[in-house]
Amino acid sequence: MKILVGYKGTDVGKELMDVAVKQAKAFKAEILIVTSLVGGENSEAQEVADAEKNLEQAKAYFDDSGIKSQTHLLVRGFEAGEDIVKFAKEKKVDEIIIGVRSRSKVGKLIFGSTAQIVILDAHCPVLTVK
Repeated sequence: MKILVGYKGTDVGKELMDVAVKQAKAFKAEILIVTSLVGGENSEAQEVADAEKNLEQAKAYFDDSGIKSQTHLLVRGFEAGEDIVKFAKEKKVDEIIIGVRSRSKVGKLIFGSTAQIVILDAHCPVLTVK
């Protein structure tokens, strides 16, 4: 079994990781830790470096918990939600775990929400962590 964890290293990071560890242990699953940068090839070097550092920290956390994991930095020019959904389908993942931030309803209408896109478009179950 494969579980994709959408990870940015901020906000709900710790809670997200704890839930992912529990799920991985329960289902004897491998974790795919994924960060998506919208910029495509135009992403700034510092943004890429920060994302890679966050992914490595997440991998170390899973390693310490005895969970097999691999990191994936997606820089493919898609919005994060669309990118996560496409990657999950490509890798045939069985579940997606993503963090959600509280934002006003108006904010979600104007800006959209990565979590909303993933929840609505994913081919597999999506577990959200606040």
